[in-house]
Amino acid sequence: MKKYAIIGLLILAAAGCAAREPRTQPGPAAPSQTASDNPASDRAPATESISVGKAQIKQGNLVLVNKEHAVPSTYAKSDVVNLYEHKELLEGYGLLDNKIRLSKSVALRFIAMVKDADKDGVNHFLISSGYRSDEEQDKLYRELGGNSALPPGHSEHNLGLSLDIGSSTAEMSKAPEGKWLKKNAWKYGFILRYPEDKTDVTGIRYEPWHFRYVGLPHSAVMHREGLVLEEYLNLLKDRGAIETEVDGAKYRISYYPVQSKTTVKIPAGKPYELSGNNSDGVIVTVRIDGAG
Repeated sequence: MKKYAIIGLLILAAAGCAAREPRTQPGPAAPSQTASDNPASDRAPATESISVGKAQIKQGNLVLVNKEHAVPSTYAKSDVVNLYEHKELLEGYGLLDNKIRLSKSVALRFIAMVKDADKDGVNHFLISSGYRSDEEQDKLYRELGGNSALPPGHSEHNLGLSLDIGSSTAEMSKAPEGKWLKKNAWKYGFILRYPEDKTDVTGIRYEPWHFRYVGLPHSAVMHREGLVLEEYLNLLKDRGAIETEVDGAKYRISYYPVQSKTTVKIPAGKPYELSGNNSDGVIVTVRIDGAG
């Protein structure tokens, strides 16, 4: 009997070990897989629906403004302020005059950027222009002409997202400030809007001083792929969706056409942003790396 009892105990112990054994054996990390080649990913995560109307096409940080696409009449950047009157926004740079206005949220991001530039010994930044009303743009257009200014309603300065940045040491194409921004501005959500090698796309001559805020991860993708805003929006429209990683954060960026009202499904509980393209649809950007 003792013999059978011992055998029984051994069988039970083996069964217990088997129950505790992990399903996946330890080993090298498996390569990432797409939904099409990973059966486990076919189990769709919980989603939530967001309703998008035509008005959203004309709102957001990715709204395209150029000779063909006017500033939407419904566009409203409600946080545009006079920088001189907000001393807390005057850190790390100077103003060409005390009437310059800019989106407060964009100004805060600009401050973060120039503070980091200062760590590299680059610290002679000036803002020479920011937000302009239609009346101000019309006056500039009449004074400078079509070769140096856009007509009212077709300038990014009418958005509050763009600013002209200068240096107190030299012109921006030669100044350390211009070189630093050209290399690093994308890290803070800014893009050089009119690069020297893209004049055929933008229709605007090279402006080393004109920067536009589009936000991350968009500025990172545009920098990596060498795209201006027109090309980036076309890329999203052609591909439908792309995924990218910035500083360890993973994003999915999707384009959706909008004719009347569209319902978009996104992973539940994930941070997301919406922006129109000022033409025919919206871009939905979702952080997909588990952040809630």
